[in-house]
Amino acid sequence: MQVWGRGIGGIVLVVLGAVWIAQGSGSMKGSAMSGHSQYALLGVVVALVGIYLLWAAWRAHSRRDAEARAPRA
Repeated sequence: MQVWGRGIGGIVLVVLGAVWIAQGSGSMKGSAMSGHSQYALLGVVVALVGIYLLWAAWRAHSRRDAEARAPRA
């Protein structure tokens, strides 16, 4: 269950970070965040945390699969 939580959390944070990057850089208009570079920087940090969570979920899933396939003595 933790693997799913990390994966979903990672996806949400990557998407949220991408939106904040677009708003902070001025690519996405219509928000109080538009054109403010500190939000673009915050978006990068949030996206990196999301990427880390996705990596951790993938690694945990791979490890769990390897343990399931290992022969038992």
